[in-house]
Amino acid sequence: LVLELNQVIIPTYGTVPDQQNLHTPEWVDFDDKPDSLFFKDGQRRIDFVLVYEDESKKMTHRRSDRKKQKRKRQVYESNLINNGLQLEATRSVLDEKLIFVKVHAPWEVLCTYAEVMHIKLPLQHNDLKTRKSAFNWFSRLFRVDENIIKPEQEFFTAPFQKEHLSNFYIQDKDTFFNPATRSRIVHFILSRVEYATKNNVKKFGINKLLDTGIYKAAFPLHDSSFRHLSTDPSCPSERYLLYREWAHPKNIFKLQPLDFIRKYYGEKIGIYFAWLGFYTNMLTVAAVVGVGCFLYGYLTKDNCTWSQEVCDPNIGGNIIMCPQCDRACTYWNLTITCESSKKLCIFDSYGTLVFAVFMGIWVTFFLEFWKRRQAELEYEWDTVEYLEQEEQVRPEYEARCTHVVMNEITQQEEHVPYTACGKCVRMTFCTSAIFFWILLIIASVVGIIVYRLSVFLAFSSKLSQHVNGTEALRKYLTPQTATSVTASLISFVVIMILNIVYEKVAILITDFELPRTQTDYENSLTTKMFLFQFVNYYSSCFYIAFFKGKFVGHPGSPVYWLGKYRNEECDPGGCLLELTTQLAIIVGGKAIWNNIQEVLVPLVKNLIGRYSAAARSEKVVPRWEHDYHLQPIGKLGLFYEYLEMVIQFGFVTLFVASFPLAPLLALINNMLEIRLDAWKLTTQFRRMVPQKAQDIGAWQPILQGIAILAVVTNALIIAFTSDMIPRLVYYWSFSVPPYGSHSTHTMEGYINSTLSVFNISDFKNESKPSSPWLGKQTTCRQVYRDLRYPPGHQHQYEHNIYYWHVIAAKLAFIIVMEHVIYFVKFIISYVIPDVSEKTKSKVKREKYLTQKLLHENDLKGVKKTMGKIADKIIKGADSTFRPKDE
Repeated sequence: LVLELNQVIIPTYGTVPDQQNLHTPEWVDFDDKPDSLFFKDGQRRIDFVLVYEDESKKMTHRRSDRKKQKRKRQVYESNLINNGLQLEATRSVLDEKLIFVKVHAPWEVLCTYAEVMHIKLPLQHNDLKTRKSAFNWFSRLFRVDENIIKPEQEFFTAPFQKEHLSNFYIQDKDTFFNPATRSRIVHFILSRVEYATKNNVKKFGINKLLDTGIYKAAFPLHDSSFRHLSTDPSCPSERYLLYREWAHPKNIFKLQPLDFIRKYYGEKIGIYFAWLGFYTNMLTVAAVVGVGCFLYGYLTKDNCTWSQEVCDPNIGGNIIMCPQCDRACTYWNLTITCESSKKLCIFDSYGTLVFAVFMGIWVTFFLEFWKRRQAELEYEWDTVEYLEQEEQVRPEYEARCTHVVMNEITQQEEHVPYTACGKCVRMTFCTSAIFFWILLIIASVVGIIVYRLSVFLAFSSKLSQHVNGTEALRKYLTPQTATSVTASLISFVVIMILNIVYEKVAILITDFELPRTQTDYENSLTTKMFLFQFVNYYSSCFYIAFFKGKFVGHPGSPVYWLGKYRNEECDPGGCLLELTTQLAIIVGGKAIWNNIQEVLVPLVKNLIGRYSAAARSEKVVPRWEHDYHLQPIGKLGLFYEYLEMVIQFGFVTLFVASFPLAPLLALINNMLEIRLDAWKLTTQFRRMVPQKAQDIGAWQPILQGIAILAVVTNALIIAFTSDMIPRLVYYWSFSVPPYGSHSTHTMEGYINSTLSVFNISDFKNESKPSSPWLGKQTTCRQVYRDLRYPPGHQHQYEHNIYYWHVIAAKLAFIIVMEHVIYFVKFIISYVIPDVSEKTKSKVKREKYLTQKLLHENDLKGVKKTMGKIADKIIKGADSTFRPKDE
């Protein structure tokens, strides 16, 4: 393919020795038609716009540098013209230093490159009948009015070939290639035309020229203003229709016009909005079930026996808890945790268990139905056969192809950027760099943990707790709560800062890796960025869920971090409420921050650019200058939008057992996200170069990996983070004989029997509280449920039989829950095929009709040609064998 590109697409111009040999664009003045999308002649359509600053008026560079830049630009534009493109230059209306070069691709150029790029184009109308859904009448209420945005005509398509031009459905040469396809072809040419040759190495591509500042911008045009219809009668004003019927907030409950989005922006953007819309629709079911589970917990919290015992002054009021830190902390009363225990009853209920199982199954339905939907879009949008070999090589990869190797398949020489040894060195370096930066993230998490341990001492001394204290404030502002909230806020700030750093690191590593195609580049970057973000966002949640309070020892023998900081303990109810707090802050804060950033940043930048020219309100400004003042979409396009949604998907699935309202928050955020992204694309950003995409790329296996991991994490949260299993073991085994004294199964006495007893005389000097002991009691209760034998027992402070029953029950629960959910997931995946039978039939029918159509047309041509030859042969034979007398 590289050799083909070198021979067909990029002729070897070398250095241009003479200024007179350069072709230059045609210079024209602006014709005061602000909505025109054509050259000044009104016939040739503008397919792309290049913007540069007049070198003679630049004052920021040395004269020699300006001369070199001008030379490269002139050579580049001359080579564009040599490749068949037509250029027209116009000076800016608002800034005389800016020059706009409009690019037009004639019919012959479009046909040539459509064949090289394997672009599928229409052959004939699609005659397949589509069955209407039984819910068509209902969905019509939420669809865009077909009188405003008319449904696209469906065609059978085939890769374009010039020699079969007559087979394609061509009514008008000007409309056969739509604006999106034209822009895509022109960008392909712009990315592969050279502008200099240095040391026998070609330098080419518009991306390099943009990076070096020779051009300031390169973009296709929007077809109209988003505020009003175009004054040009030949313009369809699709941007205006998209804003009005898709991006406007009034359409928040309407379905998206996906075919129209794909037509205007290309398949890559279309597939993103299709996925985001599908994900949002599926979240509706999860949100309803999650709210139901939350309401169940809220309505039954007053019947929570163990919470009532904590708040009861005759039970919790008589239980004295051991200090939670050395010397600075004092003894405290269990009733202080009354409010937190009530809140915990909302989230740590049986409804949460049901919801965790439901979400494990829901995520399977989501992924399987999305595969079916994706297959339908592949057929409808002609990306079924969009294979890797059809995707063109990245210009950055081509420029580094200096090594020659033998292709094992073709047995021909081909150029590659590095040898096998060089590739191994690059991969080793990239892998090492990834692990190094991940360890750096983990180090930041350890820093947050050290903050928690150290600041808890400060809060314990400031928010002093006394056994007989009854202040209202202390019911809500405990040292644990203050530490948890402040640590969560600091963790959120650290996450946001690290995001900026790791974004640049991931791009640098991927650039060094030098992937071959744009899809390879994005997939590689996706994997790195997700690994960084996964550790960055989820590490604090994993710590609270699975590590905090699990390795703390007991009051007489605590475990220390770094030999100095006593390990953190969970509240008597466990760490589930703290995990819920952490999730609420990160999920809510991330959504608010991202939405504000997505709206304000482009809006402020555009306002500055729009009003920087004082004469703007007095002069008529052309469409290309309007678009120039919009924001560029960036090289990575929708990468960050995908990343944001996949991270959210992780929060919704991985830790949903602790926060059943997460799907509801995600649903509300996504309903706004769809319209905000649409608003940005239609109003604040330049038009993207349309790109092909068969699916959502590397995000698909990432989503599947999260779905598998979510079953494990939710099972572990219920088993080890919540207090559900110890309560069930007590209810069914330890509340009745031989272990309990109650005659029937009950939760009464649960608190008193699960908080281990410790003799205060067994405190070591370095951990003995400095505050005096109030009262006559000689024992205190362990804060966390570690289930140990009391002092005086022959195995004092060792784990009792209840502890081992609980451990066995937890392990059994994890095994059963995982196997049941995985079995159901397997059945669902098997029953629901990735491609529906209807779509398979359509694909087969299209292939059959396409091959038949091309074959019949070829056969007709052969018969017609052979018929003429046969007539000539017959006439020749008649004249040869005719009698002489005749």
